[in-house]
Amino acid sequence: MRALGLIVSAALALAAPAAAQDGLLDRSAAELRSDPVYVHPDTNLVSADDESRIERAIADKAGGPLLVAVLPAAARQEIGGTTADVAIRLGRLLETEGVYAVVVGNQFRAASTDLGRDQAGALATRAFLIHRDEGVTAVLLDFVQRVGAVRERSRRSAESEDSGGGFPTWLLVAGGAIAAFFGFRKLRRRREQTRELADVKAVAREDLVALADDVVGLDDEVEQPSARREAKEAYVRAMDAYQRADDSFDKAKSPRDISKVTAALAQGRREMEVSKALLAGKEPPPDRPPCVFDPRHGTSARDVTWDSPYAGPIQVPACEADAQKVEAGEEPDTRQVPVGGGRRPIYDAPAYYGGWAGGFYGSGMILPAFFIGSMLGGGFGGTGVAEAGNQGGYDDLGGGDMGGGDFGGGDFGGGGDFGGGGDF
Repeated sequence: MRALGLIVSAALALAAPAAAQDGLLDRSAAELRSDPVYVHPDTNLVSADDESRIERAIADKAGGPLLVAVLPAAARQEIGGTTADVAIRLGRLLETEGVYAVVVGNQFRAASTDLGRDQAGALATRAFLIHRDEGVTAVLLDFVQRVGAVRERSRRSAESEDSGGGFPTWLLVAGGAIAAFFGFRKLRRRREQTRELADVKAVAREDLVALADDVVGLDDEVEQPSARREAKEAYVRAMDAYQRADDSFDKAKSPRDISKVTAALAQGRREMEVSKALLAGKEPPPDRPPCVFDPRHGTSARDVTWDSPYAGPIQVPACEADAQKVEAGEEPDTRQVPVGGGRRPIYDAPAYYGGWAGGFYGSGMILPAFFIGSMLGGGFGGTGVAEAGNQGGYDDLGGGDMGGGDFGGGDFGGGGDFGGGGDF
């Protein structure tokens, strides 16, 4: 116990004045002496039933002392420190070896005397990242189970060493570190993919709405007795293509899947324009790719030489309005697409827009010519990561921020403040 006291003293080099110890944390420590989980009455993050669930999990799975405190943000103010300092202060007040997990306001941190340096913080971070959308109770239950698993492995390792055999401890530690590294990378990539898909689907939804409006606008015309049979047939094909696009949109699980949506949209718009031309007694327009500046402009009228900001003068397909603007030295009406909370011109979009563009333009020379800005960012049409909105949040360990002090709606906020935690 003397060794524990020395370690605690070192960790609390910036301890608050003694007078500040009289208050919320003292009351919390008093409650934790008789109950492994204390939920302050000024918080509403953990219900009475959930508190009992956590207590049972600690008894069944923690494999040793584990104390949990759910406190208001005032606990940090009381000691003039961080949430990690609150966990450490409780350990000092209780003078009990074990693991301390605290939720203070909207932050989750953990500290330990028996798991090894930074181990509690790492386990807290993993539990937080995996269950943050499920609420405080889910995070704490997972954390308890992880602590128990680590303690069980340590116990078995010690028994193996005592028997003179077993798997080398250093290899277990190295394996765990490698698994954690790839686990974090996988989770981070999954979150990036979700954000990327949301961006691309937002654009594809705009394309769906635009085609739906145009196709529906032909409904009355094709129903006229004088309408040509070929026009009606093209109209039906346009409606079928729209339906395929809509079905593919609902099934899309990745940005690449959006290529099925846009390919069907390109066909639908082509058939719609054929129907329009036939209804007007004209010849159908030539089968050309959509306007490269915005597919919603319709089938391109002709190629025009556009001064690309990346590749210099290149030939691109454009609608007549944009072609005239380009030839007049004006900016064409270029599509702006969502990227990480902002908007960019489509020719400067991240690589994950490759599927969206590929469905409209195929694999010809339009993609490498027009979208060279995206190619510079990681290869248009590949699996490149978004350049924007891809900032931090997973590099440090020790828990996480839980968003607005409220787990309602599964929104933790996750402000990238994963530092903290510490060993007594």
